[in-house]
Order: sequence, then structure tokens, then C-alpha cells
Amino acid sequence: MTSQTVAPKLGMGQRIALALAPPLAALLIRLLGMTLRYEDRAEPGVTPGWAIPGPVVFAFWHRSLLACAHRFRSLDIAILISSSFDGELIARTVELLGFRAIRGSSTRGGAAGLRNMQLAYAEGHRCAFTADGPRGPKFVAKPGAAQLANSVGGLGAEGSPAGTGAKGTWVGCFYALPDRAWDLKSWDRFLIPKPFSRVVLTWPKHVPAGEVTTEAVQAALDRAVAMAEGSKPARRLPDNTKRL
Repeated sequence: MTSQTVAPKLGMGQRIALALAPPLAALLIRLLGMTLRYEDRAEPGVTPGWAIPGPVVFAFWHRSLLACAHRFRSLDIAILISSSFDGELIARTVELLGFRAIRGSSTRGGAAGLRNMQLAYAEGHRCAFTADGPRGPKFVAKPGAAQLANSVGGLGAEGSPAGTGAKGTWVGCFYALPDRAWDLKSWDRFLIPKPFSRVVLTWPKHVPAGEVTTEAVQAALDRAVAMAEGSKPARRLPDNTKRL
């Protein structure tokens, strides 16, 4: 499953943008990522998502997309991306970084996007949602992650069997916050980490299978933000940047 051709006819400027922008963006992300220092902070008993094999379901906020791009590269993570032209630019860029772009959204094309994410999950992929994407409101979770988790075969905490006849899996949430970043005046206040900054990734307790709702995902994402902003200290984990 890769990004699909944008349906409407494209103008010359759009075709040039699709040819040039994704390779350039992917290169710049790789160069920036080489300067970043990543630090995982997890609540007790929680394993950072990159260390959990698929199939799994995770959700994060749209503003952290760039801060996460280098950290999770080359893991073949399936990520739901809007079917718009801007989404096509993003899809082609993340595929060059080793992600799997699934086209659709929680609004237009939501049913097709969910079906394709179900297929990705069935194939054993990690599946990730920008919970408030593609247009917000900022920090307001949409139902995509909960819908996927409640529609797939049952798994318990971090991949353990959930029991005979169980349906649905757990959802993990995280947040990535650079200590120095450009904060764009976009709808999501998109973050561009400054070179040589430290990026904290926070991992609150997973939402258990059978208890996954949009409200529960929202609460876990809010907790991830609170952990990153230092409202409550969390367990600090060693940097594993060299693993990737």
C-alpha cells in the first residue's frame, strides 16, 4: 500500500512540486535528524512504541510529525495521511523515509482510510494516526485510532493475547516535544526542531483493549503532553538513537 495518484488533474506547478519537493524535504529531514538528540520518557511498565513490534495502534498530535519523522524512519510504519494535494506531498516524503502512507482521513475518505489501515494492521504493521489531523482543531482527537483498535483482532497489553473470542486491541499514545523549535502559526502550531536540539518523547500508559474510546485516547494524549511539559516527572530511559 503506497500513496495513490491524486485524482484531480494537476497543474504544471503541482507536478513540479511533487517531483522536487518530497526528495528535498526527505533529505533535509535526514540532515536535521542527524543533529537531534532523542530522549524517551515512559510511565512505569510502558515500553516505547518503536520497541514494540506490530501489529499495534498508536496516536500522536499532528504538530509533532516532523519531530517524529527521523526517529521512526525505516520502520515501515503505516500512517494515515489526507488525500489532499498537501497530503500527497507529505505521503511521498514519508515514504522516502521508510514509512507506509495510507491515504484517507477521519473526515473525507475516512471509510477507505480505515479499511486500508485495517489491512496494514492485518499484515502486521505498526499503525499510527495524527489524532487531530489533517485540519484540527488542535489537540482534539478524532475517532480514527479508536475505530481501528476496536475493529481488529484482539490483543492485550503490548501484543499479548487478549483472551479467547476477544475483539479489539489496545492503543498507545505519545508526544514529541523539542526543547528548541520554531513554532509555526499554523492551525496545529506545527513544530520544527532547531538543529542540535533535544526531543523528548513521552509514553503514558496504554489505553487497554476493551476500554478504547475517542475520549480515552484524548486523555492519554493529554497525559503525554503533560509529561513532556514537565507537570509530572516520568521515568527517563536511555537514548537509543544508534538503534535506528
